This record gives sequence, structure tokens and C-alpha cells, in this order.
Amino acid sequence: MRSRWPLFWLALYRRRRMLVALMLGMIAFEALIVVVAGALAPGELFSAGGKGPPSAYRAFSGSSGDVSIASYPGLLGAGLTHPFWIAMQLTAIGSLAAAAVAADVESGTVELVMVRPVSRTRLLAERTAALLVVVLALNAAATFTVALGVALSPDIHRAVPLRGVLAAGVMGLGFALCMIGPALAVSAGGRRRTQVIGATIAIGAVGFAVNFLALAWAPAAPLRFLSPFHYYAPGDALADGAVLWPQFGALVATGMLGVLLAHVLLRRRDLAP
Repeated sequence: MRSRWPLFWLALYRRRRMLVALMLGMIAFEALIVVVAGALAPGELFSAGGKGPPSAYRAFSGSSGDVSIASYPGLLGAGLTHPFWIAMQLTAIGSLAAAAVAADVESGTVELVMVRPVSRTRLLAERTAALLVVVLALNAAATFTVALGVALSPDIHRAVPLRGVLAAGVMGLGFALCMIGPALAVSAGGRRRTQVIGATIAIGAVGFAVNFLALAWAPAAPLRFLSPFHYYAPGDALADGAVLWPQFGALVATGMLGVLLAHVLLRRRDLAP
């Protein structure tokens, strides 16, 4: 074990097999999405009867604007908002966020950690850093795989610039940061790892459902601002070839507020199991 930042390295070491599996799964899944996108003619999707896809399908293409799922940016965006992609992100976030504080409180090992010269701030900082490295690696794997597929497919490359793939990867990192903040806050205030994992999954699932409902049903449209998937729009980034900075800023700000709340809760709570 490394002598510097031991809590950081320990967090990564304990979940190394899970992280390798998630990385390989992310690469395989995004490669499949690129292959499927290259094999289909997007303009022919939903073409029966001369109708295009319903507007609510923008939720599946990762768009809050005009990008249709019946397009190359929409198909690739669907791979970056697919439930499988979401599940892999939330698995990593939920697992490492639970281990940040709540798992040690539940098992009683937090007392062994705190008797060493380790402050609560350092405990949270090192384990948050491990979580950031993991989500950065996952999003880098997805971005690299999609970029390689786009570069090797002339048809897709004409519609999706490589800078758009990079922009979508940055948006994915923003989404992960948005999930990390609340997950850490629950871990810092909770006593069970299941509380953290459940809260992480609930935020992701409810957020996606709210965004879909807001796009499908006009009276519910204002609710879209409450969902992280309204701001996480990889389909728009793929089509525009640029990071959507206002949306990215909202995602990062939410994550930072969650981390700040986690710091406050951890400093004030009783760590006894």
C-alpha cells in the first residue's frame, strides 16, 4: 500500500476487480453502440407512416433541444444515456461513495481509522479523490471508444465531429460529478451503505423518469429543470461539437454543493456505530 494518501489507494485497491469489470463493460457497450449506429440508416428510423420519433424520445438520445434519436448524434447520444451506461456509472459512484463514510460506520472500522492522525477532512478528501479518478476513467473509456468508432466510420464522422465526442465526454463527467455530491452527502450523514447505494440509484432513476415525463407531457415541462438529465445532453454536444457550458456548470455546481454538505455533515456527526 502506498505511504502517501493511503485512504485514496486503499479505496481503489479494495474495488479494483469491480472497476476493471466496469471499464471493460463500458468499452464493450460503447463499441456495440457505434457498430449499431454504423449499420443503421438513421433517417429511416421511425419512418413508417411518414412520422418522426416522438419528441419525448429526445430523452433517450440525450438531447434537450432538436437532436432526434433518428440521427447519428442521436444514436450515439443514446449510448451515453442508455440505462446500461447509467447503471455502470451509478454502480461505481454508489459503491465508492458508500465506502467513503457510511460503510466504515456500519462495520465499526471508522474508529480504527480515526484513532490514527487522520482528520475528517482528509478522510473525505482522499476518498472523494478516489471516486473522481474512477468516474474520470469510466468516462474516458467511453469517450475514447466512441471517438475511435467515429474516426473509423466516414458516414458517422461526417455528421459527428471528434470534438463533439470529446464534448459529450466532458458532459458525462459533469453528470458523474452531479451524482457524486449527493451520494457523498448521504454517506457522510448515514450509517448504512444500503442508504447510499439506494439514494444514488433513486436519484438516477427518478431523474431520468422526470426528464422523460417533462418531454412527453407539456404540463410537466417545468419539472425538467429538476432532473440532471435535462442538463446532461450528450446528443446536443455531439451535434454541436462543443461543451454546453451552462448545463455543465449546473451539473458541477450541484456536485460541489453536495460535497460541501458532506463535509459539513461529517464534521458535525457522531461516528460511533
